[in-house]
Amino acid sequence: MFYWLMKYVVIGPLVKAIFRPWVVGRRNIPAEGGAILASNHLSFIDSVMLPLMIDRRVAFLAKSDYFTGRGIKGWATRMFFKGTGQLPIDRSGGKASEASLNTGLQVLGGGELLGIYPEGTRSPDGKLYRGRTGIARMALEAHVPVVPVVMVDTDTMMPIGQRLPNVVRVGVVIGEPLDFSRFAGMEGDRYILRSITDEIMVALQRLGEQEYEDVYASTVKDRLKPKA
Repeated sequence: MFYWLMKYVVIGPLVKAIFRPWVVGRRNIPAEGGAILASNHLSFIDSVMLPLMIDRRVAFLAKSDYFTGRGIKGWATRMFFKGTGQLPIDRSGGKASEASLNTGLQVLGGGELLGIYPEGTRSPDGKLYRGRTGIARMALEAHVPVVPVVMVDTDTMMPIGQRLPNVVRVGVVIGEPLDFSRFAGMEGDRYILRSITDEIMVALQRLGEQEYEDVYASTVKDRLKPKA
């Protein structure tokens, strides 16, 4: 109930009135059943704009730090993330990664939409980077299609590090679902997982025409960090 209240009463109408977001390809979202929405990731605001532009509920996996803050600010942040359909996960790796996978599978198993950023983190410079193979494993284990989604100009609306958004019109482009059922039962093959992930990233690149670089975004971010 809180999700729909935020979407249609509290946040949604205000955001739509100010930023006038547009969407292309909404019919490509399956009317029912589980599916993964694989999106590029340009801005913090992506996880807010995408759910506003489609009719079905979308759950995102968000780092658990957003849900553990203290005081009024921590409470407000926690309520905001819960209200926008985000689920807390531990991104520290190892068993935490497995727990994240299981959380995503529970969402998909319940017949819901799961939003995933294959790059694993926001693009530091607007380019599209190499995808992480967790999305492929999840698609095969849950037996669901993957719908490519491109966010447009959200990095101009809310650049990394900026707290208040610029009044810029942003958009969402939704591509046709990708079916990977031909690889059923092969989720343990890392070469298959890489092939599927690369196919998803190619679909995103063609849909959004972003410049692509075949390295992980996290690697680029590490390079950009000031040296001690």
